[in-house]
Amino acid sequence: MAHFKTVFDTYNWDNTLECIFSKTTAEVESALAKEKLDLEDFKALISPAAQPFLEQMAQKSRRLTKKRFGNTIQMYAPMYLSNECQNICTYCGFSMTNKIPRRTLTDAEILKEVAFLKAKGYDHILLVTGEANRTVGVEYIKNAIALIRDQFSNITIEVQPLDQEDYELLIEHGLYAVLVYQETYHRDEYKKHHPKGKKSNFNYRLDTPDRLGKAGIHKIGLGALFGLEDWRADSFFTALHLKYLQKTYWKTKYSISFPRLRPHSGGLDPKVEMTDKDLVQLICAFRLLDEDVELSLSTRENEIFRNNVVQLGATSISAESKTNPGGYTVEPQSLEQFEISDERSTEAIVNMLKNQGLEVVWKDWEHFENI
Repeated sequence: MAHFKTVFDTYNWDNTLECIFSKTTAEVESALAKEKLDLEDFKALISPAAQPFLEQMAQKSRRLTKKRFGNTIQMYAPMYLSNECQNICTYCGFSMTNKIPRRTLTDAEILKEVAFLKAKGYDHILLVTGEANRTVGVEYIKNAIALIRDQFSNITIEVQPLDQEDYELLIEHGLYAVLVYQETYHRDEYKKHHPKGKKSNFNYRLDTPDRLGKAGIHKIGLGALFGLEDWRADSFFTALHLKYLQKTYWKTKYSISFPRLRPHSGGLDPKVEMTDKDLVQLICAFRLLDEDVELSLSTRENEIFRNNVVQLGATSISAESKTNPGGYTVEPQSLEQFEISDERSTEAIVNMLKNQGLEVVWKDWEHFENI
């Protein structure tokens, strides 16, 4: 049976990082000249040696994005269902050790939140919970999907990793995609930031995309939380994971997200800072590595940054996000998972995108009933 862990275990973190930092100008120029890049080229493009080539990378990234996706960008909205969590995570406002009011939305509250988002025009929704099997386990998630499946063309979840049979059940009930971030691919640092709870099991989380691929999910979203460890190494292992999955589960679509550590209750300062320039470099490197992968920009980033990078490789963007359960209509003042940076309304984001010549896409496919 296929497992990414088999590939992952053949790599050493320190050696990988040393290799990235040793990349030369000539290797960057070679990567930029290629039509089809490999992972060694990707290392070159995320290396310090690539920084003087950022404008060239950005132009090529924009050209490849327009070629594959046209002048379109997809809108989606996260909807937080619960902040219950059984894990201790040093960087998260929902961590079990944080003394905060806990809330899990009822069916009526879920529908109230949905009505707000539908009125804004959203047709792609991301359901998010803390990781608490007893409170928001498979049955709760299945019920939530069943409750709203006729309201949205695309339902994605970002919840605790599940077993393959659980994903198969949720797919039967209307689940389209799953986002599962490894947070960091550095084993020791991962354990330091996840000392207790099911999430402390590094290998189980690492194997989650494999279980999703075997379950036949339509799309898998990958990413690392930049700030926990060196962003270059975490980005390489994300790319390694992506390429393994594309080869092994070739019928599945893939997306990459770029979350940077944001302030939250109990705060954690980034171990390694990722600057705006670094993030632009990484977004462009991923687009040059893969023309087809979807790249997502969340409201973690500030409005000036998002205004400037939506043309460079992104294919989906969120707006007006609330990271607390019931944040749109039920309980706007409750604790957020992390602070939002771009707080503009959906309408303002849409206007910004249109002013840049982008077509806003709310829905990219239709449901068809069997005839």
